[in-house]
Amino acid sequence: MAEFTMPSLGADMDEGTLLEWLVRPGDHVHKGDPVAVVETAKSTIEVECFETGTMAELFVAPGATVPVGTPLATIDPPGKGGTGKPKKGAARRARKKDRPAGPAPVAPLPTPVPTASPPSPPAVSEGVRSSSVPAAAPAAVLPRGHLEAGPLVRHLAEHSGVDLEALHGTGPGGRVTRTDVEKAASARFPRVRATPLARRIAAELGVDLATVAGTGKDSAVRAADVRRAAPGRAASAAAARADVSPPATVPPTTAQPSDDRATAMRRTIAGLMSRANRDIPHYYLSTTVDMTAATRWLHEHNRHSPIGERLLPAALLLKAAALAAREIPELNGFWTDDRFTAGESVHLGVAVSLRGGGLVAPTLRNADALPLPRLMAALKDTVTRARTGRLRGSEVSDATITVTDLGDQGVESVFGVIHPPQVALVGFGRIVERPWAVDGLLGVRPVVTATLSADHRATDGAVGARYLTAVTRLLQNPEQL
Repeated sequence: MAEFTMPSLGADMDEGTLLEWLVRPGDHVHKGDPVAVVETAKSTIEVECFETGTMAELFVAPGATVPVGTPLATIDPPGKGGTGKPKKGAARRARKKDRPAGPAPVAPLPTPVPTASPPSPPAVSEGVRSSSVPAAAPAAVLPRGHLEAGPLVRHLAEHSGVDLEALHGTGPGGRVTRTDVEKAASARFPRVRATPLARRIAAELGVDLATVAGTGKDSAVRAADVRRAAPGRAASAAAARADVSPPATVPPTTAQPSDDRATAMRRTIAGLMSRANRDIPHYYLSTTVDMTAATRWLHEHNRHSPIGERLLPAALLLKAAALAAREIPELNGFWTDDRFTAGESVHLGVAVSLRGGGLVAPTLRNADALPLPRLMAALKDTVTRARTGRLRGSEVSDATITVTDLGDQGVESVFGVIHPPQVALVGFGRIVERPWAVDGLLGVRPVVTATLSADHRATDGAVGARYLTAVTRLLQNPEQL
C-alpha cells in the first residue's frame, strides 16, 4: 500500500489547498494519472499519482489546506483483490496499526447535482470536427460500460453535464479526450471571463456563467458570484456534501477571491526571492549576440513550413539555453545540503507572466533533446495552460535551470534572481537592430542581450563565461539547434 501525499510543487510551497478529488475509492489509476486538483499561492494544479493501483482511502476533504507531505490518500498495489477499499478483519487492523495516526478517512465523493437539461450539440465550424454525435447515428456511440475515458475525463464530464456516451472520441482508438468534453460543454457554458474554480462550481450547480455578473478583476466571475446566482442549488449541493466534511484535525478553508490570491502570490514570490537574494551569492554576466544568421535561418524555415509548424525566436533562444546547459553541466542542477548536484537531464523552467499578475515557471522536460517544432509546440501549450490554471504537478517541479525571456515586453536585458535550489537563471531581451562591425565594416544587425545570474557557491565567472560563449556559438549556427 502506497501513500499519496500533498506534493511539493516548488521551493516556495509549504502548504496546499485540496480543491477536489478527480477519483473515488475503488478507481483504478496508473502512474501519471491526475487524481486531485490542488491550489497553491500561485496556481491551480492537477496533481498526478506516482503509483499504479486502486484508490483505497481518501483522508482529506476538498477545501482543506494541509502542509506539504501530509497523507491525502492510500493506493493499493496492482493485483490486490476487491475494489481497493480496506478489507475487514485482521488485515485492516494491521494496516491501521502500521499507518501513523492522522485524520479520519473521507467519505466517498457525492454525486454532483444534475443539471436541468441535457447539453445541446456544439455548432460545427469550418474545419473543426464536431465532438457530439447526433442521436440518429447510434453506431458511433460506444457501448455502455465500455467507454474509453480516463478518470479525469469522466470527472470533467460529470461536472460539465456532458453525456460521455453521446461523444465520439477523437483520441487513439476512439478514446474520449478532455478536449472532446470541453468542446461539448462549450455550448452549455459560453466562454466568459471566470476563474477555474468558478467554472467547476457553475458546472456542478447548473449555473449559466453568461448570466452571472462578475465581481473579480476585469469583471471576472468568481466562485462567490456563482454561489449567489444559485442559492437554492447551492444549498442542496452543500447538503449533498455534508458527509464529506474535513477531519477535525484538518480545518477547511475558503478559496481565496482572485484579488486576495494575487496578493498571496506576490507575498509568496517576495518571500522566495528575498530568501534567494539573502542566501545565494549571485554573480552576473552578460553578452550581446549577433542574431543575423539565426533570423535568416528562422525566416527560411517559416517560409517553407505550414503555419502550425512555424517558429518564434523564443524557440531558438530556449533551445540554445538548453543545449548550452548540457555542455556546461556545472550550471544545470541544484545546490542542496551544501553541495552541488548535477541534473540528470536538462529540464528548462520557463518564466511565464500571468494575466492577473505574478508569474509561474513551468518545466519543459528534456528541452535539450526536443526538436525545434516540438519545443515550440510544448512552449505554446505550456504557456496557455499556465495562464488558465491547468498545469500538472510534474510541470511545476524539477526544473534544473530557468530561462526568462522578456523580449516581447520590450525589455532589452534582464538580470533575474535564481530560483532555489537551482544555481543559474538565463535572461534574454528583445532582438533589436544595432550598429555592428564585422570584418572592419560597420553595418546594422539584429542583436540580443543574453544574461546569466549564477550561484557563486557552485561556480565562478569563468564557468559562466563558458556558458554564454556556448549560447552565442549555438545562436550563430542555428543549424546546430
